[in-house]
Amino acid sequence: MTTRTDYLYWTVAHDLIVNKGYRLLKISQSQREMWLEGGEKKQQHVVRLVRVDLDWSNRMQRDIDRIAVLADQVRKQLKKRRLRLENIYFSTYEPVDDYSFRIKEPIQSGQKQQIIIKSYVIEPSNGWESIKPIESFASSPKEEPLREEYRDEEIVMLKKKVLASVVEERERERLTFNVASPFFTYVFIALQLFMFYLLETNGGSTNPQTLIEFGAKYNPLIESGDWWRFFTPMVLHIGFLHLLMNTLALFYLGPMIERIFGRSRFLFIYLFSGFTGSLMSFVFTANLSAGASGAIFGCFGALLYFGFSNPKLFFKTMGTNVLVVITINLLFGFTVPGIDNAGHLGGLAGGFLAAGMIHFPKKKSTIKRGGFILSSVVFVSLFLSLGYNGGFIKNEAMTVNALSQDAIQRGELDTAYRDLLTLKDDGQATAETYFLLSFVEIKKEQYEDATQHLELAIERRKSFHEAHYNLALVKLELGEIEEAVIYAQKASQLKPTNENYTILLEKIDNRSSSN
Repeated sequence: MTTRTDYLYWTVAHDLIVNKGYRLLKISQSQREMWLEGGEKKQQHVVRLVRVDLDWSNRMQRDIDRIAVLADQVRKQLKKRRLRLENIYFSTYEPVDDYSFRIKEPIQSGQKQQIIIKSYVIEPSNGWESIKPIESFASSPKEEPLREEYRDEEIVMLKKKVLASVVEERERERLTFNVASPFFTYVFIALQLFMFYLLETNGGSTNPQTLIEFGAKYNPLIESGDWWRFFTPMVLHIGFLHLLMNTLALFYLGPMIERIFGRSRFLFIYLFSGFTGSLMSFVFTANLSAGASGAIFGCFGALLYFGFSNPKLFFKTMGTNVLVVITINLLFGFTVPGIDNAGHLGGLAGGFLAAGMIHFPKKKSTIKRGGFILSSVVFVSLFLSLGYNGGFIKNEAMTVNALSQDAIQRGELDTAYRDLLTLKDDGQATAETYFLLSFVEIKKEQYEDATQHLELAIERRKSFHEAHYNLALVKLELGEIEEAVIYAQKASQLKPTNENYTILLEKIDNRSSSN
């Protein structure tokens, strides 16, 4: 036969673990002591259950002093700033001497008083009423009175239920991270390596025109109908360092997402978040952009959804590290120029939404999924509308200038001229913009327009020696010899080593002499 104290001990353990979902942190070999973690979200705590027959209260005090050190180790293990420990003794009898002062108030310990220990002594003389001091987090079956003795089989049955629940929970946790072996992660890594090779052998991965030809995000072309540019940028990278960083991130992060969500769900999350990253970049930045960063941030978004759905397991395994990495990357993006943070945030949001739309394998959540699908439709519709109606940005001068220069070199003067005029009309023109406009106008023999634009280029940048030189040529063509001399001399002063400027001065002198 077994005492009712043992039955009471295992009944409380059963209630906390099986009924209330507390997680077993550790259990002694004798199974007479166990540490549990659980409670409501705002009242998370650790519970220590101890089956021990107390004699003198000083023995209990020594035990409390000892577990204060253990509690701090548990706090560090759980990565908590503070820890409340409910320390519960199940004893057949109360200590023979006065002990109430030892457990009346919680005690604090630790270097920064970050451990709070509240102790209780549960002895079964009052039946189920004995656990009233801990009823804020534990409850008892009150269908029948607590008997004096219980058969060994009854205790064994309770133990089996408790331990079976622990084993099942750990198996569920193991299966959560082993839904499928990684596959698409390596497909995307291989694809972006192959595309980088193609970029490098067809003009270079940092060449704007090459990037555009292979599908980089470029707002004017998206606006003209290239919708597929929302997807293709995720396999293109600008320079080797960009490729290296994103490939390493995908190599470490992608397999985790595939193991949690499965292969097909990972594929959807990656593609959808890559799309939303490009979409947000389309709305908020005019820069030519490419890279898997949006999709990779989508993987972080999927992990945030995992944390939203399984907060205990999330923070037990990876939560703090994930939040720190996301924060560091976003802060880095906001402080370092040239990083497409809109794409990162769009990917993060897209990954969270995508994970919510598909949820987890073999787990139904129709209402929640419906809510996420509706939210995703609203999100995408809103930002597509904003993007195609101009978004929050205008054309980015550096990109337009570079692309226009490439177009001029290929002889596509009308295309370059149109884009440059649009940039000018948007009020974004730079000295280079005016210079390129004048170059096209010179080719078209529109010398008056070329003169105006060259003067604006010089006004924007006084040291623009190429503009001084071209203006000298235009003035010479118009027969304005004196002004041609002034601009040619200025070009030569700014760049004495340029032989063309010296030759032009000699040509003007000869022309003046012959006249």
